[in-house]
Amino acid sequence: MAKAAPKNATPTQKFIEIVDIIDDIVVLAKENACIVIEVMSTNFALLSQEEQEAKIYAYASLLNSLSFPIQVLIRSKRLDVSLYLKLLDEERAKAQTQTLSKQMGLYRDFVQELVKVNTIIDKKFYIVIPYSSLEKSLTQTTETVGKNSTHIDFAIEAKAALYSKSDAMQTQLNRLNLKSEKLGKEKLTKLFYDIFNDNRIDHQQAENFINPLTLGKDNK
Repeated sequence: MAKAAPKNATPTQKFIEIVDIIDDIVVLAKENACIVIEVMSTNFALLSQEEQEAKIYAYASLLNSLSFPIQVLIRSKRLDVSLYLKLLDEERAKAQTQTLSKQMGLYRDFVQELVKVNTIIDKKFYIVIPYSSLEKSLTQTTETVGKNSTHIDFAIEAKAALYSKSDAMQTQLNRLNLKSEKLGKEKLTKLFYDIFNDNRIDHQQAENFINPLTLGKDNK
């Protein structure tokens, strides 16, 4: 028989500051909010020394140009390639030519040996830009006193300030030749679900590791 929860037990939600997600605005407790920008990675090691130095100086310039605080979040997730290997086996069985089947078999063996030696890690990079109701002017604060503002009202208020900051940030990222995306509600929900459930193994991402259908496409 299941034990009843203690009367003084604190709900998990009490420890999570997220109140709501409205469009691409994360509404937080105590009249705070934020917007999350995902930044696509670049292979720094493949750049020449001059290009690396230029990236470093440009990044330093970006940080020095900021007039508002940001948080840089890096998430590392181990990829489970077992489903991907199974997919390769299925595609190999459906191969229309012996050459294609052989190529896919060699590639599958290569991936299997690779993961035995190295752990495949998927890294995601995010920039979090915060907003606080304290940023409002004295006039705005006086006008809203006594009014029953909702989460939607606060999100609209925060959006104006956060969009201005995020646009400035994405402009700077473009100068670094880094693609970026403001995360909407669906992607934000998935991100926070993964964070709070400590989901460190990504099965779905591993399935799309490399599209096996492109292998040997010209060998008919």
